[in-house]
Amino acid sequence: MNNLIRLSDGQALIVADDPWQLYDENLVTDAALILPLQQWRERQPAAVLAGQAISRDALLLQANDDPETLQPWLASLPLIAIDFPSFRDGRGYSQAYLLRTRLGWRGELRAVGDVLRDQLAPMRQCGFDAFAVRADKSLTDALKRLAGLSVLYGRSAIEPRPLFRRGRSS
Repeated sequence: MNNLIRLSDGQALIVADDPWQLYDENLVTDAALILPLQQWRERQPAAVLAGQAISRDALLLQANDDPETLQPWLASLPLIAIDFPSFRDGRGYSQAYLLRTRLGWRGELRAVGDVLRDQLAPMRQCGFDAFAVRADKSLTDALKRLAGLSVLYGRSAIEPRPLFRRGRSS
């Protein structure tokens, strides 16, 4: 996947070699795929659907999908990507927050679709740790936007305590 930024130990890094490809009906490949929920379920062996094995495919959660339906398979998923069909569509933020807080997802959570640099800081606060920035946008500018976030005042998926509850740092 092009234009990918991943957080590693709190540092934002550009990923040069990402093995994952978004599902496309015309794509003929043996690469690791990120599939919409219906296609993902159709391709999985019984052991994966029973939660006894890790899937070789990742899951694409689309705007109308309910993250709670993924609960039986969370342990089997190597990656969850959440689609932003438009920068004006905020449902992906809620899906990410729900996955991180209520459902306890700890694997890679990737924002895909119409992802712009101004969205990265709020996406990070909702629990995203990877961002597939739109191909026509600058990764350097996106990295600067992520680096500009130093203090979170309110609660978030990455820091559930508001600033006044964290105490003083020396």
